[in-house]
Amino acid sequence: MSTAASLGLLSCATCHLVSRAAAAESSLCPRCGSALQARKPGSITRTWAFLIAAMALYVPANTLPIMLTSSLFGSQDDTIMSGIVFLWQDGAWYLALIVFVASILVPLGKIVGLAVLLVSVQLGWASQQAERARLYRLVESVGRWSMLDIFVVALLVTVVQLTALASVRAGPAALFFGAVVVLTMCAATSFDPRLIWDPVKGPREQPAAA
Repeated sequence: MSTAASLGLLSCATCHLVSRAAAAESSLCPRCGSALQARKPGSITRTWAFLIAAMALYVPANTLPIMLTSSLFGSQDDTIMSGIVFLWQDGAWYLALIVFVASILVPLGKIVGLAVLLVSVQLGWASQQAERARLYRLVESVGRWSMLDIFVVALLVTVVQLTALASVRAGPAALFFGAVVVLTMCAATSFDPRLIWDPVKGPREQPAAA
């Protein structure tokens, strides 16, 4: 199967114009002037760095309190899961489902999806390239809705039954949660999907940029 690289074509990372690679080591996009590279330098290393950091922060984001509620009757710390349980027991199962999908499944799905892509590239999988390319597009498209997780946290605050003298503050998990969102978006951006289509004879790191 012919690929753009085998035909001497390069895609601009800025404007996505496909043009023929120049003979020189460094060539510029004829439309926007950006540097053309066959592959993103250090793509796998950077993506793993962002992904491992996101994995590390995913645990405190879901175990530490995300919302601190205080009133005349006492104080209460709520994690994401306790908020989901509260919504379910309160009869708002649809809101509980939205919170669970947006705050638990979506970040975890992005992490697992990117890990699968990285492992497949490094191990040199030569099969199911089209399926893995679709997986990357799915992960990238989901990343555009990552901020939905933050809005879900705000939704949790509005649905909790509060007294007139109650106050709500963001807990430490909110910082970790925001960091996970940013790191997974950076990981998806750093990964070069063109590596999926490279002919590979064995495990390897990405080739140097042309």
